[in-house]
Amino acid sequence: MKNSNEIKDIFKQLEHGESKDLSCKENVWDKLEQKLDKNENKTKVFPIWKISGIAASFVIFATAIYFFTKEDKINVQNDDALPSITKSDEAPKSDEITKENILVDNENDSVEIKPKTKKTSTKNQGTFIVKSEEIKIKETKFSINFPTIQGVVLDTDGFPIPDAEIVLRGEGESTFTDENGKFNIKAKVGDVLTITDMFGISEDYAINKPNMGELKIGKPIQLEGVALVGGIKIDPPQKVGSYTVVKNTEYTTDKYEIKKKQASSIDEVLSGRVAGLSFSNNNGKPGAENKVVIRGVSSYVQTTDPLYVVDGVVMNPKAFNLIDPNKIQGVSVLKDASATALYGSRGANGVIVITTKGLTKKELRKIKRQNRKNRKENIEISYVAPVIQSVEVSSEEYSSFVENKFENPAMNPLSTFSVDVDKAAYSNIRRFLNNGQTVPKDAVRIEEMINYFHYNYPQPKDRHPFSINTEYSDAPWNPGHKLLKIGLQGKNLPVENLPNSNLVFLIDVSGSMNDENKLPLLKKSLELLVNNLRDKDKVSIVVYAGAAGMVLPPTSGTDKTTILNALNNLSAGGSTAGAAGIELAYQLAQENFIKNGNNRVILATDGDFNVGSSSVGDLETLISDKRKTGIFLTCLGYGMGNYKDNRMETLANKGNGNYAYIDNLQEANKFLVREFSGTLFTIAKDVKIQIEFNPQFVQSYRLIGYETRLLNDEDFVNDAIDAGEIGAGHQVTALYEIIPASAQSSYTVPNQDLKYSRYKANNSFGNELATVKFRYKKPDGEKSTEIVQLINNQSIPLKDASEDFIFATDVAWFGLKLRDSEYIEIKDKNKIIELGKQAMKNDKEGYKSEFLRLVELVK
Repeated sequence: MKNSNEIKDIFKQLEHGESKDLSCKENVWDKLEQKLDKNENKTKVFPIWKISGIAASFVIFATAIYFFTKEDKINVQNDDALPSITKSDEAPKSDEITKENILVDNENDSVEIKPKTKKTSTKNQGTFIVKSEEIKIKETKFSINFPTIQGVVLDTDGFPIPDAEIVLRGEGESTFTDENGKFNIKAKVGDVLTITDMFGISEDYAINKPNMGELKIGKPIQLEGVALVGGIKIDPPQKVGSYTVVKNTEYTTDKYEIKKKQASSIDEVLSGRVAGLSFSNNNGKPGAENKVVIRGVSSYVQTTDPLYVVDGVVMNPKAFNLIDPNKIQGVSVLKDASATALYGSRGANGVIVITTKGLTKKELRKIKRQNRKNRKENIEISYVAPVIQSVEVSSEEYSSFVENKFENPAMNPLSTFSVDVDKAAYSNIRRFLNNGQTVPKDAVRIEEMINYFHYNYPQPKDRHPFSINTEYSDAPWNPGHKLLKIGLQGKNLPVENLPNSNLVFLIDVSGSMNDENKLPLLKKSLELLVNNLRDKDKVSIVVYAGAAGMVLPPTSGTDKTTILNALNNLSAGGSTAGAAGIELAYQLAQENFIKNGNNRVILATDGDFNVGSSSVGDLETLISDKRKTGIFLTCLGYGMGNYKDNRMETLANKGNGNYAYIDNLQEANKFLVREFSGTLFTIAKDVKIQIEFNPQFVQSYRLIGYETRLLNDEDFVNDAIDAGEIGAGHQVTALYEIIPASAQSSYTVPNQDLKYSRYKANNSFGNELATVKFRYKKPDGEKSTEIVQLINNQSIPLKDASEDFIFATDVAWFGLKLRDSEYIEIKDKNKIIELGKQAMKNDKEGYKSEFLRLVELVK
């Protein structure tokens, strides 16, 4: 109505000073044309009233154009708010919209009202009055096709940030950056993206063009309020943590209020609002020591300093104390699990999140300079003498096993095992350490820790689906011992070449899944997977609690909205009939079986089966029968406290499957999105490894890890024996510790003096250290293929070994320390950290740095 009022005012002004005979624009233009047609050389004398008339005509014409081009919104007059409705450009300006004339057109993904032409008065020209009850929209399905927005997320040093979460504010759409920091998301110019890295540091960016270019995380920004930390609402786990939000509203009203009540110290900002904080007064002088301690935290670090996050940037205490307390806008205080959930072990003493307002450029430079200076001074120091507390693991269950022992090749020349691509143990260990808990010994499966990381193995070049890579060097924990690394690299498959998928989500919705890190995290995880489905894929959803049932029949990957709605409507409650759910999921997968396709059940649960077949033995029998159907299995584990790792591992090992523990959304993105093809598409099944060591060069040997995947020697050639699977692009790494024939070691297994069997070494095989054999089947095959490769006795010094060898060795060393292995002499964590730092050149994803941070937390 504003434009209409302005036009009326213009007309009123013109009425007082202009002639009344300019009622028609055509007459005005006729007079103008006659004047212009006259002799140009003739002296032109215009009366003042004519000049005024011409000027008025131009004003009328200009305002008319402005009215018809600018006024493009229909004014809706009713009691109920309606979405803005864009008027059709084709509709005549003087039309009147009536009930029977309303048509709806959604051809271009927008609602458009097309009035029929009807002569009417021009008094209210351009203004349509439509009552909401008169609008009838045809019930047709349509979707809005937003353009794809792309960009790359970098840190302040210009390095890409992988696994950063990109959230479209207000819409709920989200995605993650790839290993190069790049992302794509459906949005439009003008929308706002919230970008959050794995440490909870976030920034908002408004979209100004489809290609946003480089977006940096870590620079100071001004945030409104503090109820959101890193773009994620904090819901503290019950009985394990606390979360306090303080908004310093009395300092954000206006300049008068700020001058009226000046804060002399940060403790005045928080005084009386946050229980459990203690301070040292800085007397209102920025830069003075301002000691802050959060009392009541379950700290496993001997220092008392909390983690400071100022405007999204982690600050050291000295830089924090440079902040003028009168320029603090708001404060958040996180304790215990709420702190470590976002900031990992760095938040062990709690986290204080500060937002500021009105800092000058000079103050910002001073704070940033102090922060950089302190980082350089303490670059090698993360924590002082960290100590792990002994925390009860409640009712969590892990399968017990005994470490592989050293063997004498003269007595036991063969070592046989099934490959294992599971990675659950590492993310589960990370969860324990980040929560300040002692890692259960049986939760440490070293092979899964090693296989969590990516190594630079070459792609296969022959007809076989994987390449074989070996390396031989020193064992750092036992002087004089050697390590043999064997690595398999699965063939990468382009996404467009992957077979069609028939996926059945089998979701545990029992009462035990009600925690925030269970069903809510599960939904978000599977949402990531759904968003990556192709048109040719289909998904079904089966749930189980007291009983099992189907909540979504097979649905095409094109209908993501239907799939996501079915996921989001799930809620937890009841007992856990897991076996019944497994039966129904496999039945549904079999009914929709795709020949030569990817048929897979994806089980998401905490493993707490308490109705029906719930023992490990019962589940093993059940799942062993199901694997014969040609349907593969992926297990996703969630939660803590009552987590049943032993059941999850059994299902994965016996069901032609793989297994991951999802401790946060970044891990879900890594496993289900970035490793999508390897997780869901099998390229070789029943993969077995058998190695024979040459006693001429090997005094004793032992396999590190794979205790739960050992096979009898005769099982290697038996195609009826189940073994592990390798997915597209998957890697498998195994380490053998070897005592050379010439070494002196307390771990040597001596030869037995036998009466009827005499061992005599055969020295006719030159410099062969060992012979390694591999057997595998095609995904739809029943007959295995064998590959044989020789390994020479050619050791290189550890300092000259590859970065892959050094880091895999370091991860194994840490695992042996966590298990308190009886087979290592050196258990000093500083030695582990020192070795790990030698393998940090290629760490663009940041997982190696995270690993070293975890090592620092262990005594």
